[in-house]
Amino acid sequence: MSPTEWLLATQLQAPSKLVPADAAFAVLGLVVLLPALRRVRDRSAWRSVGLRAAVAAGSAVAVLVVCWVLSDVLNVFGVALSPVTRMWVAVAAAALGLAVTGIVQGGRWRRVLAAVLVPAALLVPALGVNVEFAKYPTLGTVVQTNPYPALDLAAAPAATLPAVGEVRTVDVPGTRSGFPARPAVVYLPPAALVRDPAPLPVVLAFSGQPGAPSDMFTAGQMGTVLDAYAAAHHGRAPIVVSVDQLSAPGRNTMCVDSRLGNAATYVTEDVPRWLTSHLPVTTDRRAWGLVGFSQGATCAMQFVTGAPDRYGAALAISSELQPIDQNPRHSADQAFGGSVAAWKRAAPIAQMRANGLHGDALWLTAGSADKEFSENARTLGAAAKRAGAATTIAFAPGSGHDWNTVQWSMREELPHEADVLFGALR
Repeated sequence: MSPTEWLLATQLQAPSKLVPADAAFAVLGLVVLLPALRRVRDRSAWRSVGLRAAVAAGSAVAVLVVCWVLSDVLNVFGVALSPVTRMWVAVAAAALGLAVTGIVQGGRWRRVLAAVLVPAALLVPALGVNVEFAKYPTLGTVVQTNPYPALDLAAAPAATLPAVGEVRTVDVPGTRSGFPARPAVVYLPPAALVRDPAPLPVVLAFSGQPGAPSDMFTAGQMGTVLDAYAAAHHGRAPIVVSVDQLSAPGRNTMCVDSRLGNAATYVTEDVPRWLTSHLPVTTDRRAWGLVGFSQGATCAMQFVTGAPDRYGAALAISSELQPIDQNPRHSADQAFGGSVAAWKRAAPIAQMRANGLHGDALWLTAGSADKEFSENARTLGAAAKRAGAATTIAFAPGSGHDWNTVQWSMREELPHEADVLFGALR
């Protein structure tokens, strides 16, 4: 392993790195805050301590108020910020306030240490927030948008069954849709890597928004779950393709055909056509499934309820009730030709009522600490049961609207979806 590879593989959530970083950060903050030992008895030194502490506390309170306004009043982020995230943001603000005060009023060494505290005030809280969201497991996932090599369709098949599958990047063109999709990420189980492989089930995966196809493997850890499933089933697991329903990290196409791009045609026509032409996948659409997180979960629900005969199962992790971008009016204007009625008809529950879900299997999950999306899971699950689907509703213990919930859902529910899809082949 080269030094660069070693650096990129650095674990960002390992206690062996987080605990020393937190301890050093705390010590540095105290050194900037407290008086020098030689001035412990100096009252003026303690007045300066009081000023630094007041600025730090005021900064923390101010940023907590901003968080409350942005998250709870204006709902800028679409989800409520968790208490842990707010705590780390407040810690960062307090440390920055302390650092600025130390630079302005301190002596030479205090100014030096206060300057060091500035990057620490950004880095350490960011690591804490990352533990809460579990988005970046390694440094490589921060600096690389897609760490997976390109799929070689002309590669020679394996002589013997490999121990694990392969995760690769592949371009799936929008031949009919014209959709400018970013490269997809595909998982090929060991059984797909040998000569003359038998057709396998398919799972289409969708990241959240903002997001990228690789997120489902880097942050969602799908590859690990699929390898474990394959190891228990003689190398057989679904072929999973994490496709791009967005075309750009922050673009919410709402998974329909619109002026934002023909996302629905891309997913429902271009992707299946490419898969059946290039990979050993079954053409039995009852053995095709879906999985998604957040906006991607909403897409999964839209597709399975809009065309239940095309998919046999879906795992929706923290799904919205409706494809949404800011508010109903803006959503309708962006993707539904200005028609709020058309926007309402695209809701998964509306499509369940219109099309039914007889024979489909659904898993609706959310973090137990994510009140809004937990309620969404209950609402969608109840409607799915009424529509005839075999429905499971489950909650990741203690997590919120984050990748910890995704990882739990993958471990707990994705194997069940795979079982259903393989069952459709029998």
